[in-house]
Amino acid sequence: MRFLRFFVVFLSAVAALGVSAPAWSGYGYALWGDLKYPAGFSHFEYVNPTAPKGGELRLVSNLRTSTFDKYNPFTIKGSAPAYLADLMFDSLLVGALDETAAGYGLLAEDVTVAADGLSATFTLRPEARFHNGEPVLAADVKHSFDVLLGPYTSPAYKTLLEDVAGLDVLSERRLRYRFKKPNRELPLTVGGLPVFSRSWGMEGGQPKRFDAVVMDIPIGSGPYKIGPVRFGKDITYVRDPSYWAKDLNVRRGMVNFDRITVKIYKDNTAKLEALKAGEFDLMRFFSAGDWARRVNGKRFDSGELVKGEFKHRLPSGFQSYVVNVRRDKFKDVRVREALGLAIDYEWMNRQMFYSAYQRVVGLFGNTDCQASDLPSPQELAILTPWRQQLPATAFGPMFAPPRTDGESSLRANLRRARDLLAEAGWNIQGGVLRNSSGEAMVIEYLDSNEGGARVVAPWARNLEKLGVQLNYRAVDFALYQQRLSKFEFDIISLAYGGTHNPGQEYAEMFGSKAAVTEDSGNMAGVSNPAVDAIIARMTSAKTKADLLPACRALDRIISHSHYLIPQWTASTHRMAFNDRRLARPALTPPYSTGEGWAIFNWWAR
Repeated sequence: MRFLRFFVVFLSAVAALGVSAPAWSGYGYALWGDLKYPAGFSHFEYVNPTAPKGGELRLVSNLRTSTFDKYNPFTIKGSAPAYLADLMFDSLLVGALDETAAGYGLLAEDVTVAADGLSATFTLRPEARFHNGEPVLAADVKHSFDVLLGPYTSPAYKTLLEDVAGLDVLSERRLRYRFKKPNRELPLTVGGLPVFSRSWGMEGGQPKRFDAVVMDIPIGSGPYKIGPVRFGKDITYVRDPSYWAKDLNVRRGMVNFDRITVKIYKDNTAKLEALKAGEFDLMRFFSAGDWARRVNGKRFDSGELVKGEFKHRLPSGFQSYVVNVRRDKFKDVRVREALGLAIDYEWMNRQMFYSAYQRVVGLFGNTDCQASDLPSPQELAILTPWRQQLPATAFGPMFAPPRTDGESSLRANLRRARDLLAEAGWNIQGGVLRNSSGEAMVIEYLDSNEGGARVVAPWARNLEKLGVQLNYRAVDFALYQQRLSKFEFDIISLAYGGTHNPGQEYAEMFGSKAAVTEDSGNMAGVSNPAVDAIIARMTSAKTKADLLPACRALDRIISHSHYLIPQWTASTHRMAFNDRRLARPALTPPYSTGEGWAIFNWWAR
């Protein structure tokens, strides 16, 4: 790459002058030092650089809430409209959909990482503007950072930015993030933070408390603004014709629709019928049953609506049943393993999912971080000092979810589950599983969607054979959020996204500090010094060779501890769309996120 050739010459010149060279300096940043696109590239390969502008994209909200009650997507309470944060707020760096662990300058025209890894300096583009016409300045970036770390936003930001010591404004358009310790991921982390104007939330010349910034129209620098709104029905985002980055290489061929309208429906049946009636243009499907049996009708027969399955190379993620180990009945790993043995996934995939899914295996499926077979010597070196805090099985073959086909059977799995429960002090008394104190094993499965009962029912029937009573409880989304934030549940279902380059975000999901922090992402309540140490090792890895054994060790610990009971995943994005109204580039980027690809890269016919 032209940039790298220049960089080598630059380093040689700096060394000759006796000056300490930065570890990285350029138009973007790559975690492992290998940007795909050279300096001065014209556009990303997966876009149509001459895509016409205009028209409207009509979407449907896939949020679990039926509507929204605020425009501030960063505060804890309430629900913001779908896609608002992505459409209205730019960041210092932006990633490409055909590359992982890399970011290219958006608000920032360059980034320099210090040789000691303890800071990253960004220079803002002079042309960058907020929606109100004011320039994006270093003071705005600092304001955004300070607010996100404040008391009124999700604690996930605090965990994510735990190793960020602070942000210094060096000049009007230069700023420096300081880090507590070297961490190659942090330049990408801070580079991806949303940036908003200091003028957002001002009242009488004074800033309001951020949790009081509710319906104030956001002042970002992104390509869209809020347009017409019909509460309870839809929200329209209007493309800013003066968008400051419209001709920038990282935006060329993108943000093509003049209007993006997001419609709101109360339930999935209403959404599906509205799609068939032509009320909107694109819908992503997560239900195999809907996709196989109910995505049909006159508009599909005529070719107006098309079903498309788009392959991707995204991590499989770890969609799972999450067991809350804060509950005494789940503290014994043998109890948690027994619960997983009662799932007959192979039967469910045949009878309920139309064989559309694959079983989730571990945290890092479809990535280089996925653990397999026996631990390597490097993994053992990481695990061995913590042997007393870990399940013995973590030092053997990698965990594989129990099967019920071939030589395996549900009957054998249930027998194994019965034995594990007995070893943990739970035995059947009068058809009910009880512990030595006579307490029955009664489990509440909490959900915000009554439709989930169908999927949980086969598991409940199998658990009943073990004397376990699994009660399905559906509550409204507001109560569901409240109970999750306070960890008031036994078992829930969550879809974790997965990543090719795990880092500090795993402290938010599995770290001991997050386990006791209200509203954190550590739903399972994992609190283990071994896990904390290995996550710290992951975040401080200087090379990919250092990262891989650490993340594989974490994969083994979490999987063998049975905090998560693995569910299922798919290797394609299933989307139905109006082929007469929408056009798309010829190349599907491997790391696209479904409808996000359509929103930013498709255009109106």
